Amino acid sequence: MGFVDLNCDLGESFGAYKLGMDNEILDYVTSANIACGFHAGDPSVMRKTVTLALGKGVQIGAHPGLPDLVGFGRRPMAISPQEAYDMVIYQVGALQAFVKAEGASMQHVKPHGALYNMAAKDPKLSEAIAEAIYAIDPELILFGLSGSQLTKAGEKIGLRVAHEVFSDRTYQIDGSLTSRKEPNALIVDKDQAFKQVLRMIKEGLVKTEQEKDIAIKADTICIHGDGKAALTFARDIRQGFQAENIVVQAIRTK
Repeated sequence: MGFVDLNCDLGESFGAYKLGMDNEILDYVTSANIACGFHAGDPSVMRKTVTLALGKGVQIGAHPGLPDLVGFGRRPMAISPQEAYDMVIYQVGALQAFVKAEGASMQHVKPHGALYNMAAKDPKLSEAIAEAIYAIDPELILFGLSGSQLTKAGEKIGLRVAHEVFSDRTYQIDGSLTSRKEPNALIVDKDQAFKQVLRMIKEGLVKTEQEKDIAIKADTICIHGDGKAALTFARDIRQGFQAENIVVQAIRTK
């Protein structure tokens, strides 16, 4: 019997604009990555999402991103390590305040979008992010791309790290995710996505776009909350794991 965490990016609505089905998806995931206002979300959405997650027994994490609402934080920016440190401190601190106000504590931090992908390859950027998280609370768990510079930086500084994999994304030979600019970046077939994630959990392998198998560690699996079939896939993956005797539980409880 295996164990795995299932996480989802939530709290991405903003003002009058509603995105995702947070309330419904929270019935199937064990960890919620809540946007902190830079790439998505706002104070009211942050508070509401924290309340929803706590009400359903889902662990909470901060999801800091680049200050780019228009691009949803998915466009790279030329930022310094110091700027990355400051952005993470600012955003994690904001969400942590909402969690504390509800009498709870935060489980993890997972960078979003371009910040996540930039840190996966840039040692200095990843070290700055890890240092920011450690400075806020060394008990926080860092979610990062499996085997990336970000997870290495977290382990180096002494953070507990959760190696993250993606069921609905394709991989490159260096372990990075295929750029969203490429037509084959996303896996839209649910059966194919499930087979990929099941193999990552059971065999520790994933087939890249170059048709080569690479080793991968799967502590937590990401479901994108803004996808059209996010709710259906969240439900199907939980049912599929049950059939495979894979227990889904939050990282903190493992």
